Amino acid sequence: MVPSVKEIIKLAPAFAQLTDLAAERLGGKVLYATDDFFAEKENLIKKGRGIFITDKYTDRGKWMDGWESRRKRTPGHDWAIIQLATPGKIAGFDIDTNFFLGNHPPHASVEAIYLEDASNITDWETLPWEEILAKSPLDAGSQNFYECKSEKLFTHLCLHIYPDGGVARFRVYGTVFKNWDVVAADETVDLTAAINGGQAIACNDMFFSAMSNLIMPGRGINMGDGWETKRNRTPNNRDWVVLQLATTGTINKILVDTCHFKGNYPDRCSIEGCLLTENSDPLAESVHWTTLLPEQKLSPDNEHKFEGEIANKGPFSHIRLNIFPDGGISRLRLWGNKK
Repeated sequence: MVPSVKEIIKLAPAFAQLTDLAAERLGGKVLYATDDFFAEKENLIKKGRGIFITDKYTDRGKWMDGWESRRKRTPGHDWAIIQLATPGKIAGFDIDTNFFLGNHPPHASVEAIYLEDASNITDWETLPWEEILAKSPLDAGSQNFYECKSEKLFTHLCLHIYPDGGVARFRVYGTVFKNWDVVAADETVDLTAAINGGQAIACNDMFFSAMSNLIMPGRGINMGDGWETKRNRTPNNRDWVVLQLATTGTINKILVDTCHFKGNYPDRCSIEGCLLTENSDPLAESVHWTTLLPEQKLSPDNEHKFEGEIANKGPFSHIRLNIFPDGGISRLRLWGNKK
């Protein structure tokens, strides 16, 4: 039986539910690698765990969906520089060697640094790097999760592999840092966007695709790039997802996008909000949810914009998107102002 997205996430540590600060689709970049002879360094931060295609070769050898250096015949080891999509505090890593079986690195370590501007750097080795993951063993064909103890903010990482080999994906889970002091009170901001610090906290179902897709940049690239629940046969069913806003704010405009969801879009949706203190639990039964957007009819593969329909602009710290009875939403945007 194929496990659902929610079941897969249950197998990972809690920090893996945080934002992947290195993700390419969020704006992360791989700036440099000592060697990517067999497979390009840019693959490290792509979506998914990587795939394997039997009998697919390039002029350099077997095609692999990851970063793979050649077999080292000289002293030393290989490393790559990753620029995070945004400054952030790192909670943990996933050094995923999916499909790298006889060619994975036995060990890896991670160093980090905070740089205001890295555009003119040509010698990465001379920078004052700080080790945030000591040299640690890697299993072949596996997700290798490691916690990060540092409380500091970082912008760039150096992934070291010893001595060489292939890594399919490198995930850097943590929380986005955005300096809200420099954001004007009247500046319109997408308060749900992951790049601004919004987070998907919990949902009742995400059988087909993850709730975190809702707050990614751009429109969904396909039906898998959204939040989709399984078919529910319960009369009057309601599926829901709770999001923490990037900062407490008021909501002036809403976009609910069903891009690519044609035969499986929700019939209707509504949005509620609440205002909680920093350490409050948004899932507690005592939380009072206020209707932000009353129930609205949805249509397939369409951007639904709501402004005059907003019943209560807040301020809110968390929102709950309800869909009736089930289905898929590609993106959710809540534009407003910080409080």
